[in-house]
Amino acid sequence: MPRTAPCLSKKESLSGERPGRIEQPARAGSLPLLVPGKETPHSVATVANRGDGGQPRKYTRRVLFRQGNRPRSWGPAERRWPFVRLLVSPATQWLAPSYSYGSDRVPAAGGAVLAANHLSAIDPTLVGSMCPRTVHYMAKAELLAMPVVGELLGFTGAFPVRRGEVDREALRRARELLATGHVVGVFMEGTRQKLGYPGAVHAGGPMLALQEDVPIVPCGVYSFGWTRRNRRNCAVVWGPQMQLEGLPRSGRGYKEGARIVAEELVRLWRLAGEAVGAGLPEQLSDGSRRHGPYHAPGAGLLRALSTATR
Repeated sequence: MPRTAPCLSKKESLSGERPGRIEQPARAGSLPLLVPGKETPHSVATVANRGDGGQPRKYTRRVLFRQGNRPRSWGPAERRWPFVRLLVSPATQWLAPSYSYGSDRVPAAGGAVLAANHLSAIDPTLVGSMCPRTVHYMAKAELLAMPVVGELLGFTGAFPVRRGEVDREALRRARELLATGHVVGVFMEGTRQKLGYPGAVHAGGPMLALQEDVPIVPCGVYSFGWTRRNRRNCAVVWGPQMQLEGLPRSGRGYKEGARIVAEELVRLWRLAGEAVGAGLPEQLSDGSRRHGPYHAPGAGLLRALSTATR
C-alpha cells in the first residue's frame, strides 16, 4: 500500500512547522529576514514591541549593507554627514522652505546636548540640515528596526532608544558620544505634539548634560501643520548655550533642569512662529540673524521653486 503524507494540524500548517523538520542552512550571501522571535547572525539591532497583548516580541533589523559576515563599516558619522547633507538639505528645502536663526550659538567643538521640541515629521532633517555640527539623534527603536529606513538613520549617526522604559544601552551610547566631543540630539517631549505647541518634557536631556558636564543647546522649531502635501514655511531658532551649573546630579536636579529647558524651548518656539508669520525676516526681535542650511548648494533655488509652486 502506498504511504500517504501525514495529516497536519491547523496550527502546524499555518506555522509551517512539524515534528522532525530539519532547518535548511541559509545560502551564502543571502540577506537575513525580519522574523518575529528570531535573531540572525547578521542582526545589528533588536527591539521589543509590546503591542501583542502585552507580550514582548523581538524584531531584528535586516542588514542591507554587509561586508562578508559583518555589517559594513562606513566610518564615523562626521565623515559621512557632509556628503549626506548635500542631498538632505536641498530636499528639505523643497519640502519645507525654511531658515534658521542664531545658528552661530551652536558650539564649534566639544560635546553638547541639542534639546529641541517636536511638532512634525520634518523636524529631524530640518534641524539636522540647519545645524553646523553633525547631530547624533536618539531615535525610537522601532524606526531603527525598519528595513531601509533603519539603515539610513544609522548611516547618519542615529542610535535607538526604547521609549517607555529606562534604556541603559541608549544612555551609555549617548554619554559615550558626549564624552568624546559629539552632539547628541534629543526631542525633549519624546514624541510629536499634535496640538501645535511644545508639550511636557522629559528629564533625559538635562540628565545627560549634568552627568557629562556639557552644555545644552536649546532649539525651538515651528513646523506645525507641515505635511508632504502642505509644504509650508518652517523656522528653527537656536538659543544661547545653557550650563546647568549648581544643580545636583540627582532626580531633583534633572527635573529642575528639564523645567528650565522647557521654559527656554517655549520662548524659542514663539520666536520661530513669529519668524514664519513675518515671512522669515533677516533678523528677529532678539537679534538672531537668519541663516540657511549648511553646505547645501542649490538649496536656495529649491526653496524659491517650492514657494512659487505651492
